[in-house]
Amino acid sequence: MRRFALAFCCVAFGYLTPPSTVKAEECPGNPDALGTSRVLTVTPGEFTRLGRIQYPGTLPLKDHEVVITFDDGPIPPYSSIVLDALASQCVKATYFLVGEMASAHPELVRRIYNAGHTIGTHSQDHPFAFQRLSAQQVEQEVDRGIASVDAALGDPRGVAPFFRIPGFGRTKSVEAFLASKSLVTWSADVVADDWFKGATAKDIVRKAMRRLNAHGSGILLLHDIHPATVMAVPMLLKALKAGGYHVVQVVAAGEHPKSVPDIVTAHASDHGNWPRVLQTVSSATALHALRHRKKKMVAAAGGQTQTIFGLFGFAGGMHPNASVAR
Repeated sequence: MRRFALAFCCVAFGYLTPPSTVKAEECPGNPDALGTSRVLTVTPGEFTRLGRIQYPGTLPLKDHEVVITFDDGPIPPYSSIVLDALASQCVKATYFLVGEMASAHPELVRRIYNAGHTIGTHSQDHPFAFQRLSAQQVEQEVDRGIASVDAALGDPRGVAPFFRIPGFGRTKSVEAFLASKSLVTWSADVVADDWFKGATAKDIVRKAMRRLNAHGSGILLLHDIHPATVMAVPMLLKALKAGGYHVVQVVAAGEHPKSVPDIVTAHASDHGNWPRVLQTVSSATALHALRHRKKKMVAAAGGQTQTIFGLFGFAGGMHPNASVAR
């Protein structure tokens, strides 16, 4: 509520300060970059729920426009590598951050923001089966997640009132609570199944492009915590460029800080807990290493492996290959 109220006042008095677009020809050192074609500003009350996977409506995108979103981070080294890939193409994305991950890696939260990306939230600790939580648990997960990301960023004005339900585990009561908080609930239009066990970078790119082509445009869901996704992002950006797609960044209306102070720090997860094999081995090998070292990774992330329900059209609930480490 506080963010939308602030946004309304800022719009009313002309203080709206959305980020500027970066055309491909303006991308430093890369005239062939994909770039960010335009910024779509969401004003108070304009949208409540977005994404045709679950809802009737989505963003007003033109043909061959895509909004790129990432869930479940931030976490080193994967989030950093994805940020480098996006920067090389001057592409802006929307991040839905998990509160406990933001608390563990505030330097990455600030890097995401200072790179010009939009930051939303994705609960405090990505609980299993969000749709089964009590009303009190939902409130705690949402409020604590926002508070953690606010604190990690250091300025609550920088966090957009955008929320994506973990595992897309929606219920009417969950959606009503989010609406009462003046949060825009994001689902997606297109998924690339990058959380599937054994998914490769080529699989991710192929599915993303095939489904985008089928829809013509849409909100694309990815996860920057998987090594296969990390390797897929540069390939995907090139495929989007070749396919004639244009990236749209979505921002919340209102006045936002241009930047926040950087944090330079090192964490235990930077000292061997996460596999550093992305540049030298295949995606399948990287995923094998990731699973092999799961216990150490879980300890570094402060969480545990979770299973995402088959909410993307899989009958019978849980998909056997749909596992994600939060």
